[in-house]
Amino acid sequence: MSAEAVGRHMPTVITLDDLTAMMAEDEHHRYEISPDQVLSVMPPAGYMHAIIATRLTGWLLAAGIPADRIAQTVGLRIPGAAGSTGGRIPDLVVWNKAQADGVWLPVTDVLLVVEIISPGSEATDTVAKPAEYAGAGIPQYWTIGQDSAQTVTMYRHEGDHYLPRATMPLAWVLNADPAEHDLH
Repeated sequence: MSAEAVGRHMPTVITLDDLTAMMAEDEHHRYEISPDQVLSVMPPAGYMHAIIATRLTGWLLAAGIPADRIAQTVGLRIPGAAGSTGGRIPDLVVWNKAQADGVWLPVTDVLLVVEIISPGSEATDTVAKPAEYAGAGIPQYWTIGQDSAQTVTMYRHEGDHYLPRATMPLAWVLNADPAEHDLH
C-alpha cells in the first residue's frame, strides 16, 4: 500500500487511542506522536537494543529499586502547548512510585527516561524527545548509543531544558551505585 493510500485513511488528528489501535493491528512497528502531532513509525528494537535495556534494568533491580517502579517500552502521555498531548514510548522509565495500570501513563512521577539510540532515531532521540521530556518536567534523561562503548550521556533538567551531566561507557554506569544518580 502506498503512503498516499495510507494517508487517505488517517484521521486529521491522531489520538493516543488511535496509536493504541494502530499498535494492536501492527506488531511489526512502534508508533509515537509528538505533542505537535508529528507521527513517528519505528521498527521493533533489535537484539543489542534489547540487551542494553535488559542490562540496565538488571542493574536497577540489583540496586534495590522495586520492579514496579521500572518499565521497558511503556507509553507516556507527553503534555504539549495549548493542551495538546503526545505519546512517547521510551526504552526505559523509572518512577518514584508504582503506577496504575494503563497504556499511556502520566509523567508526573517519572524520575528518569532512557532512550537507546537506534539507526534512524538519532534526531528524534537527541533533539525532539529531550525537548518534550524537559517540557514535561522529567528530572533526568539518558541516551545510550549502540557504539562499541555503548556510550551513556546523562542529562539533568535545568529550567526548561536539559544540560549534559556526564558521558561514560555503559560498563562504568553498571559498576556504579544508582544512588549516585538520584534514582531511589
